Amino acid sequence: MGKIAPFFAMRMSATVMSATVMFAAIICLPAVSFTSSASEPVAVSKELKQQLLGSSVYIQIFKEERTLELYARLQGEYRLVQSYRICEFSGGLGPKRREGDFKSPEGFYTIDMRHLKPDSKFYRAINIGFPNDYDKSQGYSGKYLMIHGACKSIGCYAMTDAYMDEIFNYVQTAFIFGQEKVDINIYPFRMTEQNMQRHRNSSDYNFWRQLQPGYEYFAKNRMPPSVSVVNGQYVLSRPPTSSAPESQYALTKSDALTKANTLTKTE
Repeated sequence: MGKIAPFFAMRMSATVMSATVMFAAIICLPAVSFTSSASEPVAVSKELKQQLLGSSVYIQIFKEERTLELYARLQGEYRLVQSYRICEFSGGLGPKRREGDFKSPEGFYTIDMRHLKPDSKFYRAINIGFPNDYDKSQGYSGKYLMIHGACKSIGCYAMTDAYMDEIFNYVQTAFIFGQEKVDINIYPFRMTEQNMQRHRNSSDYNFWRQLQPGYEYFAKNRMPPSVSVVNGQYVLSRPPTSSAPESQYALTKSDALTKANTLTKTE
């Protein structure tokens, strides 16, 4: 019996140790998950979301994540108003190169009031401005590439009517309040270094390296990057020095909202 007791003691000690290790691992799992998602943008409250209608806006699109993010300017930085799931886009990852390739564009685009289509056959639409200067320098072709309602795409980003109604409203109201240009930056995926390494064998890798600094700039500064095209390449420009107000009030808020409703009905 004297020899058996230590044996059972050792077995029990090993069992307790294993259980302790397993319990510690289970406890740690949520912490790991929380840490990995901590860098994801968090949308503002519903109350603040309504107050931001009329502020300057900015849009980011991520193909792989099927996500459109709408931001509005508040106290010198852009805050996430809402993240929307893209219902449909076409052609997979990579830039649009020619008309008829059914690819949805990637790159840095800028729009103004003329790019809004409240009477689109896909409910409402925003023309993203393809081809831009970079696309033209590469000889890319195509037209009428939109963010629109419904859930059908042959090169556009289809958002469903309900989502498009809200996106369109924020963009249109921002223009009415005085914003002259809205940036729409379209990425193949969230351009972290880990994701870049995962796609390092893609034929589009060098193009994506041109997009990555713009993604990183916004992630760090919460301000849209200023991007130029130099010698057929995207380059990050010096950020603007002027401090524009959150909303450039050309009209009172009630007048602006009235005008927005009128435009939607008559255009």
